Amino acid sequence: MRATLIYRWHPRVHFGVEYNPKVGEVRPLLTLIPVTETQNRPAIIFGISSDRIGTPSGTSFYLTASKDLQHWTGLSIAPYGGIVYGTYEKRFRAIGGLSIRFHPKVSSMIQFDGVKVHLGATYTFNDTHSLTFLMIRGKDPGMTYTFSF
Repeated sequence: MRATLIYRWHPRVHFGVEYNPKVGEVRPLLTLIPVTETQNRPAIIFGISSDRIGTPSGTSFYLTASKDLQHWTGLSIAPYGGIVYGTYEKRFRAIGGLSIRFHPKVSSMIQFDGVKVHLGATYTFNDTHSLTFLMIRGKDPGMTYTFSF
């Protein structure tokens, strides 16, 4: 289980910390959105977080593009893709995934971290609290609680 605390300083700038009690590690979190999504353009996102799921330590630096395709497909889906540098393995990896919205409060995410695929289901209580159930590597359960302010 991991706990995160995120401060939304601006709609395009979020920062915080992530705590992993299993290894007693605290890592910084940062999300910058220099290019916002429009009807025809994907968002470009830069971030810093803990290294990929399954590593005992490390920080990752990532650059992704994401696009909600509901306008074009009628489906509540949003794929993303990008590149990440992880300090644990000291290498770049291609990453990607797909977010699926079932309800304004319920979504699912398929994530490829450049090595393994992870599944997640998130329930958002309101704009500040969310709980995510994970299937790490498609088989090991985990949870994340997020509080944003």
